[in-house]
Amino acid sequence: MNLLRALASVSSMTLLSRILGFARDAIIARAFGAGAMTDAFFVAFKLPNLLRRLFAEGAFSQAFVPVLAEYKNRRGEEATLILISRVATALFIALAVVALLGVIGAPLIVLAFAPGFVATPDKFELTVELTRIVFPYILFISLTALAAGILNTFSRFMLPAFTPVLLNVAMILAATVAAPYFDPPVLALGWGAFLGGVLQLGLQFAALKHLGLLPRWDFNPHDEGVRRILKLMAPAALAVSVAQVSLLINTLFASFLTTGSVSWLYYADRLMEFPTGMLGVALGTILLPSLAKHHADDDPGEYSKLLDWGLRMTLVLATPAAVGLGVLAVPLITTLFHYGEFTAHDVEMTRQALVAYSFGLLGLILVKVLAPGFYARQDIRTPVKIAIFTLLATQTMNLIFIWPLQHAGLALAIGLGACINAAILFFKLRAKGIYRPQPGWRTFLVKLGLALLVMGLFLWLGMGGEAQWLNYRARERVLHLTALVISAAGLYFLTLWLVGFRVRDFTRRAA
Repeated sequence: MNLLRALASVSSMTLLSRILGFARDAIIARAFGAGAMTDAFFVAFKLPNLLRRLFAEGAFSQAFVPVLAEYKNRRGEEATLILISRVATALFIALAVVALLGVIGAPLIVLAFAPGFVATPDKFELTVELTRIVFPYILFISLTALAAGILNTFSRFMLPAFTPVLLNVAMILAATVAAPYFDPPVLALGWGAFLGGVLQLGLQFAALKHLGLLPRWDFNPHDEGVRRILKLMAPAALAVSVAQVSLLINTLFASFLTTGSVSWLYYADRLMEFPTGMLGVALGTILLPSLAKHHADDDPGEYSKLLDWGLRMTLVLATPAAVGLGVLAVPLITTLFHYGEFTAHDVEMTRQALVAYSFGLLGLILVKVLAPGFYARQDIRTPVKIAIFTLLATQTMNLIFIWPLQHAGLALAIGLGACINAAILFFKLRAKGIYRPQPGWRTFLVKLGLALLVMGLFLWLGMGGEAQWLNYRARERVLHLTALVISAAGLYFLTLWLVGFRVRDFTRRAA
């Protein structure tokens, strides 16, 4: 399989999901604004969403896929199916217990992650009720991640990338159709998330059944493969999810700030997730199985070349996204969210957070490409040490930035922490001889910098004054923003072509 084509497929499905995700958030913003009800929902959904990222995009996949690839390549079909069944059974039991404890202990969870809500009893109680509704989502989405890891290992990348669309559809229907039947209406969003988890799990398991890989009940926690995955998974949760843990801690800090701070950070984070999901998660998803195969084949040369390809693809695609988010912050926020109860003040506060986040976008994406360089080799210790240092550095920056910059300081700390994480991962890969850069990097960076400069100047001049975006009608915003994005992307890739970049230079076969 051509990895560039696989990346395009995964990214296109992720793009569809993100578009629907923005439609979902625009509908939520229009219906509920940025106030007590949205703060309650976003806090309630924060922990399940964090665990979704830990499993779907982090620790579980990084631990499970290399071991599964080893079984697939060395031990045969029967042993592979036994491993899948035993992992699925153990995972189901553990997650069912976690979901039950979450429902029972919802007040303690809210107290731990949003202690500032205690001062407003109604807001606290609403958050507790929403937490009890959405917490079982952890069970559904984590089993969905198991299925996605299996499908990705067997080079079925597109369906797992499409699956999140179902969550967005369920929540859009909840906000537009079901909300009037709930009191308060925001409870419908909780049930929409619950339904979305069920739908995603059903679709993935149907695909596994079609491939003859549907797990059977087989409880054997002492199985050698299960124990290896668990041993890898526990520390990996911290190593690949520092940014998400920091986001959760940010919610704690933000709960003490001005009402709306949680929501402003959420909307800015949603915009950051667009390129992070399309590029970082997609690249990590397609790289990990091939890296694991090269490691199993004891081929360090191809292993290093694949990492080099991933880094170049990241820079080509992620750096223009970072520039675009920083320059087009107000156009993006007004076009997507500035309707109904979402005021001009909300736009400005969200803009501050988004600009701060944009400084760390490249780091956030690079971590998802560099970390698999260790995990495919089943090296847990190195990224864990780096993660612990990064987490401490991020929280130190939180304490420094929160006073002068308020919620934007929290976003800035996340971004800079991700850059620190990526820089140390890169240094360690080089120091251990795992990654050896291919020739031509200096020329590559100069040409890339020129294309970014051309694109950035075009966006700055073409955007016009930020105030006009607040006064535009919805149609004018959409047309202007669409024209800017399409033209800037075309100009960027045209510049790359003029300085010598060609698609064939980035074509690579999967292992």
